[in-house]
Amino acid sequence: MKQLRLGVLAGLFAGAGVLSWAGARLWESFGTLPSVPLAAPIVLAAIAAVLSATALSLRARLRAQRERRPGAKGVEPLMAARAVVFGQASALVAALVSGVYGGVGVVLLGSLDLPVRRDQAIYAGFSVLAGAAVIAAALFLERVCRLPDDPDTSRPEGTGPAHA
Repeated sequence: MKQLRLGVLAGLFAGAGVLSWAGARLWESFGTLPSVPLAAPIVLAAIAAVLSATALSLRARLRAQRERRPGAKGVEPLMAARAVVFGQASALVAALVSGVYGGVGVVLLGSLDLPVRRDQAIYAGFSVLAGAAVIAAALFLERVCRLPDDPDTSRPEGTGPAHA
């Protein structure tokens, strides 16, 4: 499994932001603008909370297992892999969604004098912040579940067993 790269996430955010900004400008030229739902930052914050709780739980269980505490509940490798996949998928989707709401939010900044547009801009801003929290939690979860480096690095590449 490959690690998430910040460049990929930033590219998704920027690309979605530019496309949604252009789409929102076009949509606004017809007289309306799609609304940013109040639930958007709430749902993203809930996902960030779930990812953070999962990472903290796994970190505590792995530490107890590593220290060989009596009664320590181990972590199944498949469960850790599923958690990492969930975190990676959440981070990718959060980058896209945050970019979309960021682009719409930039368009909304031009009309903050209207109370409805101001509220929409606030929701869009909180959505971007909550999306960043999802990405941070996913990266933390990925770091917690990372396997330790191979201690035998003295072998030259290609002389050991094949790894899938």
